[in-house]
Amino acid sequence: MPDAVLYVPIITTVFSLTFSVVLLRRYREKGRGAHLLWWAFGVFIYAVGTFTESFASLFGWNETVFRAWYISGALLGGAPLAQGTVYLLLRRKTANRLTAALVAFFLVAACCVLIAPINSALVEPHRLSGKVLAWPWVRLFSPFINTYALVFLVGGAALSAWRYSRRRDTRHRFVGNVLIAVGALLPGIGGAFTRFGYTEVLYVTELIGLCLVYIGYRFNVGQPVVAIEGVPVAERPAA
Repeated sequence: MPDAVLYVPIITTVFSLTFSVVLLRRYREKGRGAHLLWWAFGVFIYAVGTFTESFASLFGWNETVFRAWYISGALLGGAPLAQGTVYLLLRRKTANRLTAALVAFFLVAACCVLIAPINSALVEPHRLSGKVLAWPWVRLFSPFINTYALVFLVGGAALSAWRYSRRRDTRHRFVGNVLIAVGALLPGIGGAFTRFGYTEVLYVTELIGLCLVYIGYRFNVGQPVVAIEGVPVAERPAA
């Protein structure tokens, strides 16, 4: 019987899907905003990753599910969310170029994951871990994508938190962006533990991290003293 913590991804999956719908509704209300579509897609991919973890917890290890988990989690991770930030912070032409580069890199990495053989001796019945990939070098793709996500998602939130901290009427956005920055960091920390076999840490940090990002988002779109709706990254009048 798997440990109870292995069922945490089930909760995270449901929460992720709900959050994704919230972001899509926000996009429909505004009628614009490529960043909102990227964020909604990013949270949905988050749900895909945690769904595969849920599947393994409930039904056991499966090769197809494992590869889907690695691609959606270890490779994509926070990259789509970071790309939403890119579309807020940078010019559209620059953002489009970065998107093309990111997609190309991801496709190469995903193909390598799909064709990499599995070391069945390292497979655990109800736990997913990248160590089962028989080609260890395949795991070197993820640090590059994760660094990209760190720079734009965490860095963008931290920059916005600093900007918003200077004005009293945007203090709520300062709090929101701090929460988003911390929440975005947690899955990466949990992912580092998976390299040492502690996958359960990832499951917990995924849920806590998503909760912090959601709370931060609610802070940013809440009504301050001066009723201006905020965004989780750049100092702009609307998201």
